[in-house]
Amino acid sequence: MFVLIVGAGRVGSAVAKSALAAGHEVSVLDQDPLSHERLDAGQSKSWEDAQGQFTVGTALEVDALIQAGIERADVFIASTGGDNTNLIIAQIAQKRFGVEKALVRVMDPARAGWYGQQGLYTISPTQHAIEMFESALEVQPA
Repeated sequence: MFVLIVGAGRVGSAVAKSALAAGHEVSVLDQDPLSHERLDAGQSKSWEDAQGQFTVGTALEVDALIQAGIERADVFIASTGGDNTNLIIAQIAQKRFGVEKALVRVMDPARAGWYGQQGLYTISPTQHAIEMFESALEVQPA
């Protein structure tokens, strides 16, 4: 399976390394060339030597998405630091390039819910944290 991940921050780079280790073909797109260092960190060989692909570019530019391999992506993961960027590029992946599985990190739980209803697979770390705190409160003695 070919996985395209946009955003090589803590989340994107960790998911990229995990997907590559699981045997998937992985391409990462990030606008910061230094973010590549996260892909190499803690690895026995470089990202490219492990058969990973890294592209420097802005995900809102179609040419950068194409260079990173979006036209053959089976899965698209939007994990930049910005909800707006993530939501827009995930919709581009789905609607323009026909990527069936677009996963999107969305910090705002309300927006995550709404876009989930529109067909995007949204992951809200904020909602997850809320649920974890609520759960932890339930198990604490009064």
